[in-house]
Amino acid sequence: MSEVKLSRVESLFEELEYPISRAEAAGEFGDTTVLFADGEGNLGRYVSECPSEQFGSADDLYEELQLALPIEAVGEPGQSEGDA
Repeated sequence: MSEVKLSRVESLFEELEYPISRAEAAGEFGDTTVLFADGEGNLGRYVSECPSEQFGSADDLYEELQLALPIEAVGEPGQSEGDA
């Protein structure tokens, strides 16, 4: 099991070969915990909840992941990652 901060997820996505199916991508991250501003969750599960069946690039996957993440993933309104 590995852990990754949300801000580092896109670099993980860049390591995959595209195009990739949602199921394949979810399987790649089934044992990865993503750390949020307020909590954590299973990255593979969130990828499996993305709307598209297939992704053409890391950017496509990352954009759709944003739709699947819970509200606590983004922290407080108006707060960005890295703000002290």
